[in-house]
Amino acid sequence: MKRIFGNCAGLKPNQTRRLENLYRRRMPPEVLVTPELARDLCLLSHEIRRQVGVLIERSGRIVFIVVGDTRRIVIPAPDDYRAAPGRLSGLRCIHTHLNGEPLTQDDLTDLALLRLDLMAAVGMAADGYPRSVHVAHLLPGTAERLPHRLLPPLSPAELDIDCTAMIQALEGELSRVVAARSAGDARERALLVGVSTASRRRAEESMAELKELARSGGVEVVGSVIQLRDQVDHRFLIGSGKLRDLAIQALQEGATIIVFDQELNPSQIRSITDQVEIKVVDRTQLILDIFAQRAQSREGKLQVELAQLKYLLPRLLGKGTAMSRLAGGIGGRGPGETKLEVDRRRVRKRINQLEDALEEVRRHRRQRRSKRDKRNLPVLSIIGYTNAGKSTLLNSLTRSRVLAESRLFATLDPSSRRLRFPRDLEVIVTDTVGFIRDLPQDLMVAFRATLEELENADLLLHVIDASNPRFEDQILSVEKIIGELHIEGKPILKVLNKIDRVDPEVAANLSRRHAGVSVSAVTPATLRPLIERVQSMVEALQTAPAEPGENRPDDGPPDGEPEPGFQDATTRHCG
Repeated sequence: MKRIFGNCAGLKPNQTRRLENLYRRRMPPEVLVTPELARDLCLLSHEIRRQVGVLIERSGRIVFIVVGDTRRIVIPAPDDYRAAPGRLSGLRCIHTHLNGEPLTQDDLTDLALLRLDLMAAVGMAADGYPRSVHVAHLLPGTAERLPHRLLPPLSPAELDIDCTAMIQALEGELSRVVAARSAGDARERALLVGVSTASRRRAEESMAELKELARSGGVEVVGSVIQLRDQVDHRFLIGSGKLRDLAIQALQEGATIIVFDQELNPSQIRSITDQVEIKVVDRTQLILDIFAQRAQSREGKLQVELAQLKYLLPRLLGKGTAMSRLAGGIGGRGPGETKLEVDRRRVRKRINQLEDALEEVRRHRRQRRSKRDKRNLPVLSIIGYTNAGKSTLLNSLTRSRVLAESRLFATLDPSSRRLRFPRDLEVIVTDTVGFIRDLPQDLMVAFRATLEELENADLLLHVIDASNPRFEDQILSVEKIIGELHIEGKPILKVLNKIDRVDPEVAANLSRRHAGVSVSAVTPATLRPLIERVQSMVEALQTAPAEPGENRPDDGPPDGEPEPGFQDATTRHCG
């Protein structure tokens, strides 16, 4: 006999047996529930003073029997009845309400989250017999304010509502809605979620950046939710009640993915995905995905894969010993290495391989740097917040054609160019990967070989998007990362970019306040003050006395032969 789910403690053997016998019933497919089953459910519920429910397949077979308490019933996770896009789960839930009340919010939430065919509550009279039946079903599309529809209450004699035709019509409409969305745009549809313990202004600014990240990653944003809390929920981040509302909103908006603005720890991911059926990612995972799309060189791909695997390793989830391999022989009996352990071992092995490959990349990079040092060319590294205009500035200075787009992390693989100043001074200009607030630590570790270029730079050009209302916070974020890389002692020139979008008086004030230079990278005529300032700073660095043990550019040997493949205005990837 199949088991009884839920609150079975304290039931008499006779009551348990009567519940188990319900598995033998068969319902006509077109009938919501037979009057006989509704009566037996109500009499049992009246006797034990607990809600009793059944989940019925479309064929009419009862597959789950559940016992709750006086106020609610907890439906077990129907893992074998997962709903595909445009489909329902194939189950309808019929359960009792002791006081004859209509469907509760918990009932409607279960209807939405589990994508049930129908949800019905049989209200009981004082004598324990059925009095009325309340029914709800999901609505296709997002035209309605609520994702469900409540039918008028039915009497026990009105239960033949042709369920089969109703469910087929609902699924047909759901399929058309999903097909229309797929035909219109094949991108992921994301619902963005931000949880903040700070002010609403800071939360909205962070959400605006998350929207830009989603756009850069090729994700369509269908909605956003911001919740202000005194402290975050350690299990669900936003609280269990709000999470249920979020899942319903995702269903209503047709979202295929939920993106959290905060980084989720492994236990939070597990708790949230247990409650929400659609895919859940966090800000770090979104950034890693963007990097994976942008990586073109072998080095970039290695670095991104290493960062992704280091992020994935602690978040691998297992399903217990059910997936174990059984080993025979003395000392090898019982559960062997689980599938989870195999996955973790393979991930660790791949991480070791990637770290060895990147160490080889670092070795080659050091060799290239030693050749470059022999030519005594000063190195200028362009740094800054992502989408501040670093690649555009490099293109304008060196007349090159590095990819430059108005989107976050448009370019990932750094590039170097040679630039000759008017006073017969040559330098190497290097464009680096853009920074961002709370840059994932795994990315910083994986991109160590690339970021080492900053340690060998003679001058850092910090490009700032002066037209961005959050540029002050972006400056602080870049300076924080510079400190984490231990290069804060290097000379830094702030370049206030995009002044064509700022009032001239405001741009002049910003230049004075930050001791920088205002430019518009898309207008080469505005770059002359920058070129003169950079040339003066480089000349000053070359003539300054070297610290003990420090090797200035003009302390080295005479110029050697040009490095192979390194010419004016030609791309040489730093990897």
